[in-house]
Amino acid sequence: MSLKQKTLDLLKRREEALKGGGEQAIEKQIAMGKMTARDRILALLDKDSFHEYDLFVEHDTKDFDMDKKKFSGDGSIIGTGTVYGAPICIFAQDFTVAGGSLGFMHARKIVKIMDHALKMRVPLIGINDSGGARIQEGVNSLAGYGEIFWRNTLVSGVIPQISVILGPCAGGAVYSPALTDFVFVVDKISKMFITGPEVIKTVLGEEISMEDLGGARVHCEITGNAHFFSESEQECFDKIKKLISFIPWNNTQKARAFPPKPPKKEYKIDSIVPNDSKLPYDVRDVIRAIADDSDFFEVQELWAANAVIGFGRINGDTIGFVANQPIVMAGVLDVDSSDKIARFVRYCDAFNIPIITLVDIPGYLPGIDQEHAGVIRHGAKILYAFSEATVPQVTVILRKAYGGGYIAMNSIHLRADFVFAWPGAEIAVMGPEGAANIIFRKEIMEAEDPEKMRKLKVKEYKDKFANPYVAAAKGYIDSVIEPSETRKMIIHCIEVAKNKSANRPARKHGIPPF
Repeated sequence: MSLKQKTLDLLKRREEALKGGGEQAIEKQIAMGKMTARDRILALLDKDSFHEYDLFVEHDTKDFDMDKKKFSGDGSIIGTGTVYGAPICIFAQDFTVAGGSLGFMHARKIVKIMDHALKMRVPLIGINDSGGARIQEGVNSLAGYGEIFWRNTLVSGVIPQISVILGPCAGGAVYSPALTDFVFVVDKISKMFITGPEVIKTVLGEEISMEDLGGARVHCEITGNAHFFSESEQECFDKIKKLISFIPWNNTQKARAFPPKPPKKEYKIDSIVPNDSKLPYDVRDVIRAIADDSDFFEVQELWAANAVIGFGRINGDTIGFVANQPIVMAGVLDVDSSDKIARFVRYCDAFNIPIITLVDIPGYLPGIDQEHAGVIRHGAKILYAFSEATVPQVTVILRKAYGGGYIAMNSIHLRADFVFAWPGAEIAVMGPEGAANIIFRKEIMEAEDPEKMRKLKVKEYKDKFANPYVAAAKGYIDSVIEPSETRKMIIHCIEVAKNKSANRPARKHGIPPF
């Protein structure tokens, strides 16, 4: 065969392989409102940057007539490309090929690109669209999942791992996304569950739709398994690109710096927080009044909304923001918000992203439901995460900082580098009303007008204890600052702490309260 003939043969084989499961299967995929696996990759990466590998890989299973079903690529597409000119590794499951089911060779391709990502120290993006394990391959399929899970764990904290759920992700398949850093889902398209509706109906006799069981909204609003919700695949890809612009390529680097921009004038920091500590406000407006160009990219916006986490920039550098949200449950900490904050803090610490904590917290949420749900263990995760973090950390107490919440929200006792408080801050063991009722109980009960006496004692407690100056006098607050000084102080502190060195005892690893 001549070189020309060999080239023609290559082109023919490549053309056939690029069809995946065939034209009918592709048409069916599109009819379901889904892009094809390869089109998804091309839509996400920079134009003409994708280079595909292992296009001609095939499974080698012979049982159940599988030897008669050969398909190039074996249902997964792997390769490298760029996003904003920087390299990444990527894989996508192709639902048009055997429902995207994971067999041994399918998994081997994914494992190969994961190994490349680790070796090259670049981010890994995985697009999941699969019916689950390929039953015909038996334990080989399970072995494939195990190899993927092991690598998810190996590369954790070394390179960013991003999972995109764009179809079903069932059974054992869900654990790989759960081990990654960020999970993106799309309304009406993404499905994640351990056991499907059919199994639930058979075992429990209950009928439930796939959407109600594990749809995109379920995992963004209820379970917290997903971090970003989108209405369309293209919106999802745009959000992935924005996330990538904020994070570093690996744990030895810092995120790319951008030209500094002042916050937008519409966010006036002096007028956002009401003087009355009982009145709510949106803490995201405080973040926007501090961040460059008022640009705040929120993470897990729809889950545990009493806490706010996300990325912004200050003076051109990426910052991780953590804040209590007074417009939701008064900003208390509970089981879910504790998990949300702790995990985000650990991500920022792993990837050299400074942390700004904005505090307005009445404490942990009381009640038998929270106690039985393990609020002690979950709440301890925040203490562990902040105490373990070694990146530059600045805390600003905006208003309330009561009890264990004061300590947990990155107080100086957990080794925040700088702690500031606004003049209206109330720092105390508990709220003035509750404290006065306990401390002055006898005086209030014996007074001619108990209610009048109670109000007097509440004011007395506020004047003596519920202010930032008691803590400042003991050195627990570095400075009491005006709201308008906040951004300037943060810029200075981050600059001062950029070469921070924190010593820790030698150990294999700590034991977090998982």
